[in-house]
Amino acid sequence: MSHSLTDSASPSLRFTKMQGLGNDFVVFDGIRQRVELRPETIRAIADRHFGVGCDQILLVETATSPDCDFRYRIFNADGTEVAQCGNGARCFAVFVRRAGLTDKEPITVETMAGRLILHHQDNGEVTVNMGIPQLTPAEVPFCSKEEAPEYLLPVGDDTLRIAAVGMGNPHAVLRVSSVTDAPVATLGPRIETHPDFPQRCNVGFMEVRDRGHIQLRVWERGAGETLACGSNACAAIVAGIRWDELDHAVAVTLPGGSLYIEWAGPGQPVMMTGPAQVVFDGVWPISAVLGNSEGGS
Repeated sequence: MSHSLTDSASPSLRFTKMQGLGNDFVVFDGIRQRVELRPETIRAIADRHFGVGCDQILLVETATSPDCDFRYRIFNADGTEVAQCGNGARCFAVFVRRAGLTDKEPITVETMAGRLILHHQDNGEVTVNMGIPQLTPAEVPFCSKEEAPEYLLPVGDDTLRIAAVGMGNPHAVLRVSSVTDAPVATLGPRIETHPDFPQRCNVGFMEVRDRGHIQLRVWERGAGETLACGSNACAAIVAGIRWDELDHAVAVTLPGGSLYIEWAGPGQPVMMTGPAQVVFDGVWPISAVLGNSEGGS
């Protein structure tokens, strides 16, 4: 018999429920307690009826690089590990300070996508240096012979015009005349699993209100539509600037709230600023994990 979360010294694991613009997370301190995540337990914790409920699980670990303060790992609700989550990064910054793990400013975090630099603002918001966007198809990854600001993507009987942008994770961005009427639930999963995105992708439906403001809805791989997606907001601004439809500093309105994104252009990092909040603290019982691992229904 195997189980997914173990701590030989404790019958339960401490966690904190957090949210950034309604994109919600269960955060585990993997430094002061032993945490081992397996897909079946991630799915159990993320379940909104029988578990805690979340879009992603975040794990704080000791850095493996001497140049970083922490290691940051992200798991989608379906159990898959992913490389990047911008809203989660802001929650990560608030969590490690609140937990007394650091008082440094800024905080440098090691991820599968590279290093993130997190800055606390005086108003309680967090600015994340999201790194330089990946624009070549091989880096995204996206199947195309040449790099372009826009690609034609066949989906069923339609051909969509999209941008393909890597922000440590792959994104498709498409323009819509109205985010309210956008077919997020039907078109999102078809683009997410399109064969031209070999690692699947997050899908952003972007309505440009003016050069300094967009509205955005996002279908996230492994999670479905969420109230906000920081990395896709960054990808959308990169796409809009490359299309010459946006200025270099843009307010992004998502269903869960607003972000402020800045990008100076190719070769420069994307800077994302927004809120992150604690919802509650709790414990996850090991007995519940064992029950799920044994296949109870």
